[in-house]
Amino acid sequence: QLDPDNTGFIGVETFASLVHSHELPLDPAKLDMLVALAQGNDEGQVCYQELVDLMSSKRSSSFKRAIANGQRALPRDVLLDETGLGFYKRFVRYVAYEILPCEMDRRWYFYQHRSCPPPVFMAAVTLTQIIVFLCYGARLNKWVLQTYHPEYMKSPLVYHPGHRARAWRFLTYMFMHVGLEQLGFNALLQLMIGVPLEMVHGILRISFLYLAGVLAGSLTVSITDMRAPLVGGSGGVYALCSAHLANVVM
Repeated sequence: QLDPDNTGFIGVETFASLVHSHELPLDPAKLDMLVALAQGNDEGQVCYQELVDLMSSKRSSSFKRAIANGQRALPRDVLLDETGLGFYKRFVRYVAYEILPCEMDRRWYFYQHRSCPPPVFMAAVTLTQIIVFLCYGARLNKWVLQTYHPEYMKSPLVYHPGHRARAWRFLTYMFMHVGLEQLGFNALLQLMIGVPLEMVHGILRISFLYLAGVLAGSLTVSITDMRAPLVGGSGGVYALCSAHLANVVM
């Protein structure tokens, strides 16, 4: 009815009036994106496929163009101005500002965020590292576990280039730490940077990124020092910090 010529486009004013007259429950962020898309179009029209992408939360080229147009076409109060938010919503807003550099992208994430599935990967890795450290600390009665300690080096988790035939060691060394200082530093960065990144980008991307950093660490040691044992999750932490660097620069 709104497109009698079957062009695949409708005017944004027509669509907006339809939304308001029928009181359709659209997310404010989606409506902002829709108006931004239309204002970026020379004829002020909305493509049917772009509408479908927005309604289905599909991040397509239309989403990217809406982000670009939205900054200059929709001068609105920033997300930080919203009041009356609960603790969890304030945390989501904090994550949006830490991870996403664009205000429209932040609003989109804030309205689209769902708590399921939760960011369990980084939390599980950190918890496992703490448990392993406590177990070895209690067993050896030492809380500064030097990598050359005989009992410590017998662990099947420690990576050493001489044991590279045991392929699991390329990754499992991330659960071993030589002291509270190393463990605390890695755990802090994993929770402060890794959890927000996982909330925005999902468990698959962040787990792959973290494990790739861990693997890169063991492979590098295999090349640079064939005598050195390797422990700690620093490789994965450096990968997380590097991933966050783009957000910091922008």
